[in-house]
Amino acid sequence: MSAPVIRSTNLEFFLTRAAQARADAEAATLEHVRERCLRSEAAWTALADRAERSERLKEAEAERKAEAAGAAD
Repeated sequence: MSAPVIRSTNLEFFLTRAAQARADAEAATLEHVRERCLRSEAAWTALADRAERSERLKEAEAERKAEAAGAAD
């Protein structure tokens, strides 16, 4: 079987934004700004987790379909 197609553009974007929000939180001098940045980091991380899970499910489904097609031949 060939290597899975990686659609990591969204995942990479989400992870980059989470890292930036974390850096902003560390650099913030005001507590409310730090909290806002940490909430932002959590949101971007959740989006990255969803994107990663979605890719894993797509890969598993593609493998299942390939196996089913191979068994039908």
